Amino acid sequence: MTVYYSLTFALLASEMAAFCVFVAPLPFNVRRKLFRFLSESPIVAKVAYGLKISFIGVAILFVDALQRMFRITAEVEAAKSGGQSMPDVRTETSFAARKFYAQRNVYLTGSCLFLSLVLTRTFYIIKDLIHTQDEYAKLKKATASSSRENLVAGEQTKEIERLKKDRGKPFVLGVRIYHDSFFPLSDTLEAQARSQAAEYDRLVEQYIKDTGNSPSDKRKD
Repeated sequence: MTVYYSLTFALLASEMAAFCVFVAPLPFNVRRKLFRFLSESPIVAKVAYGLKISFIGVAILFVDALQRMFRITAEVEAAKSGGQSMPDVRTETSFAARKFYAQRNVYLTGSCLFLSLVLTRTFYIIKDLIHTQDEYAKLKKATASSSRENLVAGEQTKEIERLKKDRGKPFVLGVRIYHDSFFPLSDTLEAQARSQAAEYDRLVEQYIKDTGNSPSDKRKD
């Protein structure tokens, strides 16, 4: 194997290793830091630029290997169809070896190009996924905070409405009757207070009828 095909194989192996790292079940924080480093690092940007140039060379090698494979296949087919018999085993082995090497080079360079496309697309898909997960976490946090605020506001609104209702309840002998407020009175005490108030009003009216004076006039005297 020549030097450039050896470099192509090393590039293919590195792509396979990078793909395994990308699809590995890493923790979310580790994956986010890794992809942030790969996206923002200037060193990685320079390496990526060099890889783009190398992929152009791999594409040229792929086209050359493909043409060579077709040419060797055509030579073999022409030799068989022309009625030419192989002179010895070494010639037949040479044709088979040339065909094998040409097919190997095609598969090697083609796999390297295909995996580069898959690796690039996988990188951007995972990057978008991380961004989406970050946005979802922010939205979930904001929604939870808004829900708590709405819950507190709702409780405060209910408390205000209840206080408004309690403020409209009548006084009995200077004491406000609460059914469900901070100072609850039992039904028996409420009934007793109302009966005492009614008895007091009846006695006042009876006093006015008997004396012809109101209690306020007596206080003035």
